[in-house]
Amino acid sequence: MPQVNVAGRAIEYEWVGTETGKPPLVFLHEGLGSIRQWRDFPEKVAAATGRRALVYDRYGYGQSHVLQEKRRTLRFMHDEALLSLPSLLRELAIRNPLLIGHSDGASIALIHAGAGHAVRGVVAMAPHVFIEPLCLKSIDKAADAFEKTDFGEKLGRYHRDARKTFYGWADVWRDPQFEGWDIRDDYLPGIRCPVLAIQGYDDEYGTMAQLDELQRRCKAELLKLERCGHAPFRDQPERTLAAIAAFIQRT
Repeated sequence: MPQVNVAGRAIEYEWVGTETGKPPLVFLHEGLGSIRQWRDFPEKVAAATGRRALVYDRYGYGQSHVLQEKRRTLRFMHDEALLSLPSLLRELAIRNPLLIGHSDGASIALIHAGAGHAVRGVVAMAPHVFIEPLCLKSIDKAADAFEKTDFGEKLGRYHRDARKTFYGWADVWRDPQFEGWDIRDDYLPGIRCPVLAIQGYDDEYGTMAQLDELQRRCKAELLKLERCGHAPFRDQPERTLAAIAAFIQRT
């Protein structure tokens, strides 16, 4: 896959779909995600909407530059939204994109839009807008699984250094100071583009309070899904695809 240099780091990316002159889609993966972990969902969204879509591995993920810092800062999602993403968009000459984010990627998309960057729309799947105890407990369980099961081996199928990827994410979330992380008042009111927020009732990383808090502070459409966990595009692919395609077509 091609790579682009962002702040001295090689970022791997892929374009899917056909160029039609419409604003492109940009997919932002979850906290332990990568290009390949989206599976064929970006292609399906691109085909359903007639858009070209960019999928990329953030720094420290997938086949992009391996994490060099011993520990990420508590503002790692802010840094991605305010520094890395704008740089990536400039390098690839992308203007006024429609952002489709999952989990951490959804939070990054919301921060980026709320900071005033030119964004056509945001799809936020299972976003974090503040920290809930449920999420922290699930991350502790994930850390236990990484050490005691084949979870780390499975992550290694997608990431160049699964251990650095995992702990680069988990160590920040488990930092006691991170419990105060919150974007509700600083960024959500600044969002001026349309937003579609999607979450499952069985999400182990967040409750519907995330979507309700988002809707209180910006004009957001909500889709709350039964029989759905943290990844709507995997657990309820047909409903998620239909909702996103309809949102994009009218945005």
